[in-house]
Amino acid sequence: MGVYSVAEAKNQLPQLIDKALEGEEVIITRRGKRVVEIKPAAPQPAPSPERVREMTAWLFARTRSRPTVGKTSVELLNEMYESDEG
Repeated sequence: MGVYSVAEAKNQLPQLIDKALEGEEVIITRRGKRVVEIKPAAPQPAPSPERVREMTAWLFARTRSRPTVGKTSVELLNEMYESDEG
């Protein structure tokens, strides 16, 4: 277990993070009292298949609700290149 003051932690934060990721318990103290522990973040769980379907449906609905430009991507690119040349 590593115990560090706030001042030490401020100057060595990247190294303390590395130690925590390697499994060492890292404690930060203020005026000799434990105030913070640094430990690796818990991995985020994968979304459920139902949540993926909900997010996909929302995305498609949002995409469909936007007004169209009325031009193809080729037409837009041609206009962009014409304005650069002229």
